[in-house]
Amino acid sequence: MRLLFIAVAALLVSCGSGKNVSDNKDNAFKNFNYPEVNFINKAEGTKGWEIYNRIVPDPVALIQESSLGVVKTLYWSDADSIPSVKKINYSFEDKRGISAKGGSVPEISIFYSSRWVEQSAENGGDDKVLYETEGVLFHELVHGYQLEPQGIGSYGTNKVFFAFIEGMADAVRADNGYFPETNRKPGGHWLDGYQTTGFFLQWLKTKDSDFLKKFNRSALEVVPWSFDGAIKHVLGDNYSIDELWDEYQEFLKS
Repeated sequence: MRLLFIAVAALLVSCGSGKNVSDNKDNAFKNFNYPEVNFINKAEGTKGWEIYNRIVPDPVALIQESSLGVVKTLYWSDADSIPSVKKINYSFEDKRGISAKGGSVPEISIFYSSRWVEQSAENGGDDKVLYETEGVLFHELVHGYQLEPQGIGSYGTNKVFFAFIEGMADAVRADNGYFPETNRKPGGHWLDGYQTTGFFLQWLKTKDSDFLKKFNRSALEVVPWSFDGAIKHVLGDNYSIDELWDEYQEFLKS
């Protein structure tokens, strides 16, 4: 049960220190700099906070260890070109929505909704809350640590840019087990972003087990960036985004 992970992490962390929160046994990431976490509770007295506080006894430990989990999914080692997230302002708030990331390196902000915690608890109890809380956190942390496409505009001006950013965030979330497989359904388009794109990118690990790492790195190496250009860069010129999407759709239907 993942509650054990949080309990153990809580024993290993010095709250808000920004130092290594555990004895990292993975030599490839032994020099990873855990971000300082500024946890802000703006939902005191709500049912959501009561639930969250009970299930996540040390949110700083959870956020820092999840940061390492995201980085390990996107990169091979701490020597890679990893955006330097030095501080995370994480606010737990009583407002609509689920979660959102703001700011840019070296300091980012993430908000998480107490109302979403309450809704998750109603739908599945404590286990559902923890599963959803960790999954949403992974998604938002990807936005802090992922690389960004070059030469094609921005998140708000280019659909390809948007699909890469949100697709990769959900691909990393899915790859770490934070989506039920039943969410993966045929249809849509690889430019839809979020789970539609994310599950597709995760499936491409069947072509190359390091696909997510290489696809992330393609943002530095393919300029101007495109899905087809990145696919060919990672998998070879004999592949195309259209053919792989069609193959993926057939896989889902079967």
